[in-house]
Amino acid sequence: MLRDTIAAIATGPARSAVGIIRVSGPGAIAAVQGVFRTKSGRGLAECPGRLVLGTLLDAAGAPIDQAMAVCAKGPRSYTGEDTAELHCHGSPAVLALALEALFGQGARQAEPGEFTRRAFLNGKLDLMQAEAVADLIDAETAQAARCAGGQLAGVLSRRIQGVYGGLVDVSAHFHAVLDYPDEDIDPFGAETLDRALGTAEEDLSALLATYRRGRLLAGGIPCAIVGRPNAGKSSLLNALLGYERAIVADLPGTTRDTVEERCTFGGALLRLIDTAGIRDTADAVERLGVERSRQALAGAELVLVLADRTRPLTEEDAALLAQAAQGGRQVIFVQTKADLPGEDRPAPVIEGKALPTVCVSSATGAGLEALEAAVSACFPPDEAQDRGEMLTNPRQAQGALRARDSIRAARAALSAGMTPDAVLVDVEDAMDALGQLTGRSLREDVTNRIFQRFCVGK
Repeated sequence: MLRDTIAAIATGPARSAVGIIRVSGPGAIAAVQGVFRTKSGRGLAECPGRLVLGTLLDAAGAPIDQAMAVCAKGPRSYTGEDTAELHCHGSPAVLALALEALFGQGARQAEPGEFTRRAFLNGKLDLMQAEAVADLIDAETAQAARCAGGQLAGVLSRRIQGVYGGLVDVSAHFHAVLDYPDEDIDPFGAETLDRALGTAEEDLSALLATYRRGRLLAGGIPCAIVGRPNAGKSSLLNALLGYERAIVADLPGTTRDTVEERCTFGGALLRLIDTAGIRDTADAVERLGVERSRQALAGAELVLVLADRTRPLTEEDAALLAQAAQGGRQVIFVQTKADLPGEDRPAPVIEGKALPTVCVSSATGAGLEALEAAVSACFPPDEAQDRGEMLTNPRQAQGALRARDSIRAARAALSAGMTPDAVLVDVEDAMDALGQLTGRSLREDVTNRIFQRFCVGK
């Protein structure tokens, strides 16, 4: 498969000023040279790394565009193979003709994600970096883009490799003591070993603590909009989205089911969930909607509790606020219909903490900036996020958790006085888990590490 030359349109399907076709494989440069005539008459391969002006030809050799091309020789390329790109005008027709011409030169259509897969197989990216490519493409906020960019640069991989390197040292020292008893090698004392394993456990625990935030950053923050009937929930959803997504009416119980949409607000990607008004009702259909509202509340990370400021607060409002504040969720108390005469109430206090409180008018847009600032304050950026030093998907979290559990098992075995080889089994399980995080075996040749650390110069 890797002997094939692949080609694909790298830009979107819509018309645009510039369109790009990427080609990779052993015949990439030759294929592009077969459909591109440089203005200078020099071959494209003579100018690696430089954009060259020329004429783009179709499969019959007829000119179809004035374009530019660039090539890179492997392994100094994204995929690690010979690569080339055509930069032409972004007409779908021109791009289709150019791609057909490349197929005539021996290239084939690339499969989805195949360029990144080749970069992984050729050692240009590890699995976490490959995942970061997809995250970067899908990023809908600046925070998500910065995090994915840091992961693509290898920040998270290097942190994992740092923990792994410490475990390799432990393993190598054990093997050196056990396999070379006649050598003058200091024994690895239990206290020293426990300290090294404790450092690895702390590092992995700190990394696992980033997962909740990283998951929300990549997938969006579930945000439930809750309140009694006619509190203005659907109106607020429409105001946040900027268009009429939900039906709005004065009749209580209009919303019978949850309505979900995504939007960027306060620098965060919110998965907005407009819910049915929460109240006791005899209507069977409305009861189903209320139950779904409670489920949305239970699964939310951010809850906007709405109350109509033109009506007095009730015990139902207080109970809803208390329920929303459970489970460590972020809660904002939103007083709606600020364009109408009413009463601005003080911030509710739940368990000794005053909740962020704003007054908004979905009709005029008043107060939405204050709400945006409140949302931003609930999820401020941090250094780990900006660096990309954060777990962002379940596979990464499971690998780190398995490694930490293995290290804890090794420390427990050590504390119980078990033999070094029993402790080493758990240490190597942790090394395997960290290797799976990057998608390739990180297991170094322990014998080489023994030689480097204990035998050089002897």
